[in-house]
Amino acid sequence: MADPQGFLKTRERELPARRPVPVRIRDWKEVYEEQELGQLQRQAGRCMDCGIPFCHSGCPLGNLIPEWNDLAWKGDWREAIERLHATNNFPEFTGRLCPAPCETACVLGINQPAVTIKQIEVTTIDRAFDAGYVQPQAPERLSGKTVAVVGSGPAGLAAAQQLTRAGHTVAVYERADKPGGLLRYGIPEFKMEKSVLDRRIAQMEAEGTRFRSGVDVGGDVTGKQLRDRYDAVVLAIGATVPRDLPVPGRELDGVMQAMDFLPPANRVALGETVEGQVTAEGKDVIVIGGGDTGADCIGTSHRQGARSVTSLEIMPQPGEERVAGQPWPTYPMLFRVASAHEEGGERVYATSTKEILGEDGKVCGIRVVEVRLGDKGFEEVEGTERVLPAQLILLAMGFLGPQGPGVVEQLEVELDERSNVKRDNDYMSSVPGVFVAGDAGRGQSLIVWAIAEGRSAAAGVDRFLTGATALPRPINPKDRPLVV
Repeated sequence: MADPQGFLKTRERELPARRPVPVRIRDWKEVYEEQELGQLQRQAGRCMDCGIPFCHSGCPLGNLIPEWNDLAWKGDWREAIERLHATNNFPEFTGRLCPAPCETACVLGINQPAVTIKQIEVTTIDRAFDAGYVQPQAPERLSGKTVAVVGSGPAGLAAAQQLTRAGHTVAVYERADKPGGLLRYGIPEFKMEKSVLDRRIAQMEAEGTRFRSGVDVGGDVTGKQLRDRYDAVVLAIGATVPRDLPVPGRELDGVMQAMDFLPPANRVALGETVEGQVTAEGKDVIVIGGGDTGADCIGTSHRQGARSVTSLEIMPQPGEERVAGQPWPTYPMLFRVASAHEEGGERVYATSTKEILGEDGKVCGIRVVEVRLGDKGFEEVEGTERVLPAQLILLAMGFLGPQGPGVVEQLEVELDERSNVKRDNDYMSSVPGVFVAGDAGRGQSLIVWAIAEGRSAAAGVDRFLTGATALPRPINPKDRPLVV
């Protein structure tokens, strides 16, 4: 284990400081300052190397957390990144973007603050890149088999890297102009600077993965053409159909889905010019939805100069302690303050939208009412109806499943009852040779599940192409997350 008395000597959980709010909302850089290395290593020393490390079960990737905690505590960063990369292709992504179910499953967290696993993870990979420990791992020989991966989000990238290293010739198709999927244009720069993504893409290209950006599979290239051209196809197209808000006034100008708002904002933050961009500058902004996408809209609106930002959530405000129905080591629904919430605005819970108001075809307000959970669902609380001013309303209420028209229809794959692509235990769809990984098969989930699914699907593809595989398979496709 790390320091045998670490969890006794260092009882406090210490994370790097966030940059001051007045400073960080004036730029798009990541919000965290660098943590003093000795402090981070003391945190790594709190790991108890439990006889049964529940952090393993909390992590869909099965990360060897106690092992690289010990190595980080000792300062052996080269060996630490080897342990980390053994189970996770992209710890720089999960270390920044994952909500860390491993930490809520930490045994120390039963009666103390959990080990800062996520921060140790991201520090390990960033130090490894800086030291030159992360090098391309090209295959020793090629199999002669070809694979098309459709989508370059975390699931697609993980599948592609695993299959390339197994010796297959892999082409990744991405409809945007650069690879990365939501990692590039959905995740704001203040949560992950795109230089972090670019350095990993460069490694994959050096290994032999080929990227075909600006290609709309289902339009520019059909599903049949992919099947004719490649020995296997992996669909990693995500769950891109957004949940809508069917209330009067939804059609007004100024009401838009979060994923119509965030990508142009991210492009502009990267120095591009976007014609007709809708911004929050000088506006009263309402964000409907209290999840990560909603928080991204809040932080983006602050940086664009919004006059006010209000977040609406139909569920009641969570508590700050676990409830009886969410015991350790499950992932609890707690009141959390993201960096975007810290930057300002109001968070309103237990509130439902009744109507969106407009003038001359443009949104000017929103009529809301407080609700409570009753025997038949949400019930309005009499006398609580009110109108909030709004010139921009962003819908961040989650996603329903993969886009049906296009490659999904062309490949004629079966869908399950939740409109996701149906797959077997090897991640293969109802069409032989067509596999699915990530949100397209699982439904909207976490980045860590996407990477785990990409790795698992790669093992299924490799077995399909060669009859056997040495690639690891972290999860069964029927596994469901503990995260609600």
